[in-house]
Order: sequence, then C-alpha cells, then structure tokens
Amino acid sequence: MGAGSWGTTFTKLLNDAGGEVVLWGRRPEIVEAVNERHENPDYLPGVTLPEAVRATLDPAEALRGADFVALAVPAQTLRRNLAAWVPLLPPDAVLVSLMKGVELGTTRRMSEVIREVADVPEERVALFSGPNLAREIATGEPGAAVAGCADEAVAQRLQAATMTPYFRVYTSTDVVGCELGGAVKNVVALCVGMAAGLGFGASTQAVLMTRGLAEIARLGAALGADEHTFAGLAGMGDLVGTCMSPLSRNRTFGVNLGRGMTLDEVIAVTKQTAEGVKSSEPVLELARKHNVEMPITEAVTAVLHHGMPIKEAAISLISRSPKPERYGV
Repeated sequence: MGAGSWGTTFTKLLNDAGGEVVLWGRRPEIVEAVNERHENPDYLPGVTLPEAVRATLDPAEALRGADFVALAVPAQTLRRNLAAWVPLLPPDAVLVSLMKGVELGTTRRMSEVIREVADVPEERVALFSGPNLAREIATGEPGAAVAGCADEAVAQRLQAATMTPYFRVYTSTDVVGCELGGAVKNVVALCVGMAAGLGFGASTQAVLMTRGLAEIARLGAALGADEHTFAGLAGMGDLVGTCMSPLSRNRTFGVNLGRGMTLDEVIAVTKQTAEGVKSSEPVLELARKHNVEMPITEAVTAVLHHGMPIKEAAISLISRSPKPERYGV
C-alpha cells in the first residue's frame, strides 16, 4: 500500500520470493506505467519490474484476500490512510510496517499507530527494517533485513515471504528496538549530511554516527528494547547505510542544508519524503518524556524547526561538557 520507491521495491521483493502481490498507488500515471511498461518512472526509473506485478488505484482490489498488507506511505500520513482502509482489511492479514518514523503529536511508533487504528493485537503487526536503499535492492544487489514481530512465528512467516537468492532476512521479536533504530537513524543521517555539506570529512561523520548510535541505544533502553538489536541490521546497519549513501534522502537533505540552502529551498527540491525532518520533533519529545539525553537530535531539531544556524549547532555539540566514554553513554 504505497507506490513510492520502497513500496515498489518491496513489491518486487515479494514477487521475487515467489509471492503473488498487488501494488496500490494513488496516482493513475504510476499505476498505468507499472501495468503497461513494468516500471515506476517517478521513483525507480530504469528498473524493470516483473510482469507478474499488478498495480491498482482501488484499495479494495489490492487488499482482497491478502495474507500480508505492507504499509509504505509517509509516516505522518499513516493514521489517515489506514483509517480509510480498515473496513477493507482481511480479518487475519498481518499488517507490515515499512515506515521509519515517529508520529507527530502522539510520539507513537508506527506499530503503535497500526494497532490503535486497526484495533488488532500485537501478533498481527510486523515490521521490515534494515539498510535497504530502494534502488540497490530493486536492481538485485545483495542485501539483508530484519522481519520483526512480537510473535516469532509471524516473523518467520514474513521472513519466508521475503527471502530471495539475493536478499537474506533475519527475524526479531524486538519490535521496539527495530522501530527506534529505523526512526532515529534518519535524524542522525540529517546531521551527518549537514556535516558533509559543511565540508567535514570521514572523521567527523564517523563521530556523529557513533554518538548517534549511542543516542538510539539510550532511548531504546529507556523504552525496553533489547540492546543487542542496535548492533544488528535494524540498528547499526540501517544507520550506516542511511548516513553514508548518496541515495539516502535524509543524508541528501542534510547535505543541501550544509551547503547553504534554506530549509524551504531544500524542501522544494526534495521529491521524496525525508522522514527524519518531521520525526525529529517527536523523537526529541519522546526522549524528554523518558529523561534521555539526545544532543544530536536536539541540534537537528533546533536547526530544522527553530532556526538555529548549522554552524552554531555544530559548535554546541562539540563544546558540550566532557563525559567518560563507555558502552551505552
């Protein structure tokens, strides 16, 4: 449900794993291109989609008889979209979150929004997360991800539905950890991008990634996540991929800011959703609720939403009071 770059890629992945899959899109021209030309020209130009993949504008058609319903809309639109689809959901379908964000106003993770809106138990909500840059996976480059669900058997079903010769899937029951890793890494990637845009090199970027991982782990610990999750694909793996790749929307957004573009100018040239821009505020709010210190998240939020100059934010990060370095700091 959602014909952006990752929704389209996940559709291809399901097909390559042997599944029968339907892609729902809201734009007639994309649906027509997928069905007639086997391509999504706006989001994955040049990538040929399997002929077996069908696209539709009709959510009822897409959802009819589904075993898995993969939700791939922007995080801040999930509640509204899902509310419209609830009457159409098959009674036993597993709802899979492909989104990496935290909801504005409620600070809820995506699985929490899904459970609330669809009124389903936790064993019917899963997630799929990892260092998955859509174009690379869509072209068949080797990759891996985590299929997560509180019910291990459901996670294993999702694993079986997405494993291909080029793509390996692991399972996890740590939904909280996987979701926080996916959401907060976008905020860190914005900061790494800003640093790169300012001209800072690999050393600075490595510092930000490492300290960003510490922030993710601290918040995860406060919310009951398994600390080992953050050393895996849904934690460090996703963080490194998003912070370092020029294909990363959040890093690219940050780079443009670092090079001197205004926030409005960057938004105007950004064609796809950079989830960290809107998630930075609720992530920081969530951290403050649980008395978790997240200076990188604070700095990014100050730049994006309170007008702080990027260089001033960089100075505020470096000039903080020194602390001992130890695991989990």
